[in-house]
Amino acid sequence: MAEGGDESQEKTEDPSQKRLEKAAEDGEVLSSKEMFVFSTMAMGIAMLYAFSLYIPSQIGHWMAFFQFGSLDQMDSQVLIRLGDALWIFLVLSAIIGLPMLVAVLATQGAVGGGLNFTAKALAFKGNRINPLSGFKRMFSVKGLVELAKAIAKVTLLGAAFAGVIAALLPTVLRLTSTGLVPALHEVFWGTLFALAAALVVLGLIAGLDLAYSWHAHMQKLRMSRQDLKDEHKQQEGSPEVKSRIRRLQYEASRKASEQNAALENVSDATAIITNPTHFAVALKYVPGEMRAPVILAMGRGKMAERIIEKGAEHDVTVFRSPLLARALYFTGDIGQEITDGVYTAVAAVLAYVFRLDRGENPEEPWVDIPDELQFDEHGKALNGEI
Repeated sequence: MAEGGDESQEKTEDPSQKRLEKAAEDGEVLSSKEMFVFSTMAMGIAMLYAFSLYIPSQIGHWMAFFQFGSLDQMDSQVLIRLGDALWIFLVLSAIIGLPMLVAVLATQGAVGGGLNFTAKALAFKGNRINPLSGFKRMFSVKGLVELAKAIAKVTLLGAAFAGVIAALLPTVLRLTSTGLVPALHEVFWGTLFALAAALVVLGLIAGLDLAYSWHAHMQKLRMSRQDLKDEHKQQEGSPEVKSRIRRLQYEASRKASEQNAALENVSDATAIITNPTHFAVALKYVPGEMRAPVILAMGRGKMAERIIEKGAEHDVTVFRSPLLARALYFTGDIGQEITDGVYTAVAAVLAYVFRLDRGENPEEPWVDIPDELQFDEHGKALNGEI
């Protein structure tokens, strides 16, 4: 997709899956602050209720923090009590903090379609500290929505607490005539009831905020028709690239067919130059009848092995020279004369082969290949030039 596409085009199309994935990589995922407030509030109320079942059994244990022995042991006992209290504080912090962390992560996973960690979201953004950008955000549509949410929360939460207080007022007025334990019991359940009412209000606001956040997120990622076309072109490949790929595939297929057909001509070869088995080039030269040696067949890998096997069936001499074999393979073609640069080397090899065929025992020639015709097995020039 073209990031810097034509801005004049109206973005009327829903974002594609690739656009959504790209946004997630950049840290732009669906999120809702009010959903986090709702989920952490719900977890807090659940933990408060759970602690109400656990705390009474621990009151006697906690009273030990305020019990001390003789005065001569006061200093050491104070330090011991402080150490125990610190340990309990750390344990309670973990007990409270871990469920809250789980609630936050679960909320983002549910809202954003999974957890998404990306370094791009942590990158410095200069526009965040730009005063002009800040004013624009304050008076933007998003800023007005945030203001409306804040007013709605204050109004609805105030109404909810007012309703709870009105309902619990007779009970509160009777607390002065009850004992301490019943009074604490009534206060606890009254507080829990007020928090539950607030949770209902926060749930309503969170639902509305999630709907708006989803709408704003999708609007931000919308694409123009040209964006979709560009993205499709990138995924499927441009017609020019696809045409080139098809042409290369056709050339490779044609060359493979030619090599298979030329295999039958190996029986007429004068010599086969190998590398020793990775490359094989079958040459034919008849003195007085041909101007220069001609390549009858050539191949690499399995095709090279088949050429060598075919030559062995017809007693064609095999000469091993890696540099010469690769030079012939990468500069020549089936049915064509060898290139001028290897004339001297091929002439030396053929003279050696002719003497072998006459029953002589000549010394194997030294094959000298010009620097510009020395290739590795991938066709790259060994001297660094292409």
